[in-house]
Amino acid sequence: MPHSKPFSSSVLYRVDASQTRAHIYRVQLRIEKPQGQQQVQLPAWIPGSYLLREFAKHLQNLRAEQNGQAVALQQLDKATWQLSNVSAAPLDVYYEVYAFDTSVRTAWLDSQRGFFNPTSLCLQVLGLSQEAHSLELFLDANLAKNDVYAAQAAIKIQANAWRYTFADYDALADTPFVFAQDLWRGEFTAAGIAHEFVIVGAPPNFDGQKLLQDVQRICAAQQGFWGEQPAIFERYVFMLHATEDGYGGLEHMASTALICARQDLPRTHEGAEQSSRSKNYQTLLGLISHEYFHSWNVKRLRPAP
Repeated sequence: MPHSKPFSSSVLYRVDASQTRAHIYRVQLRIEKPQGQQQVQLPAWIPGSYLLREFAKHLQNLRAEQNGQAVALQQLDKATWQLSNVSAAPLDVYYEVYAFDTSVRTAWLDSQRGFFNPTSLCLQVLGLSQEAHSLELFLDANLAKNDVYAAQAAIKIQANAWRYTFADYDALADTPFVFAQDLWRGEFTAAGIAHEFVIVGAPPNFDGQKLLQDVQRICAAQQGFWGEQPAIFERYVFMLHATEDGYGGLEHMASTALICARQDLPRTHEGAEQSSRSKNYQTLLGLISHEYFHSWNVKRLRPAP
C-alpha cells in the first residue's frame, strides 16, 4: 500500500488501484479513535438504487492491526464484522475488493479504466458515520495519465495520488469516482453552475460539442423549472461509459454515473439536424435528463413540515 502524509481524518480510506490485471482494489482503513470492540459493515445498498445489492460478496482477505499487533475479528453476518480492539489507539483494517462489474452500481478496475462507488469499497465504521471521512486514491502510472473525476474537489498529494474529504459517511457514499487511460472531457455552464462531462469509450468521430450544447439546454431548463436559489450544488459531473451495448444511470447528490451504447452518441459526420432526430441519441438525452432531474426530485425534495 503506498503512503502519503500522516493521517488527518478520524476515518480515512487509502485505496490502491494499482492491481489492474487482478481487478483488485486494495484498501487500508484507518480509524483514529475507534470504539472498543469496533464494528464495521459494508453496505448492501447504494443511494438511488432500491434493491439489496450485497456488495460484501466481493470483499476478501479482511484483517486488522492495532499497535502493530494483529486484531482478531468475528463476522456477525454477511456484511458486518466485530473487531477485538481497544479504544485507546488507532486501528487499521486491511482488505481487498474484486472489481469486475460494468454496472453503475458497483466497481470496475482494469488497465484501461477504473470506476467505483464508495459503497462497494468503503467499510462503514459503525458509531462514527457522522465524523469527517477522507479518501486517498493511488493509481498506477497508466491510469494516472488523466485526472480522477468525482463531484468532490481533490487535493493532489503526489504524482499518482489524490485526497478527498467528506463531511460524513453519507456524503462519501454518494460520490462515485472515475478514471481512465483515455477519456473525453468537456465542460459548460448552466444557470451559473459549472458542469463537467467525462466519457470513457467515445469513438473517434464522436461530436462532443453537439452533446455539450444539448445537455446544457437540458440543465438550464431544469434549473429554471426548479428555480433553486441559491444553487443546490457548485459543480456537477456527468460520468458516461460508452460500451458496445449498454444503458442505465444512477443519480447522486452532485453527479451521475451513466452507461450507453456507442451508437447512441452523436457523430461528427452527421448533420446537427440528423443527430437531433436520431432515436438512439434522443434516448441518451432522455437518460441524462432523467438522472439530472433526480438532483431535486429524490435527492433533495422533501414534504413541507
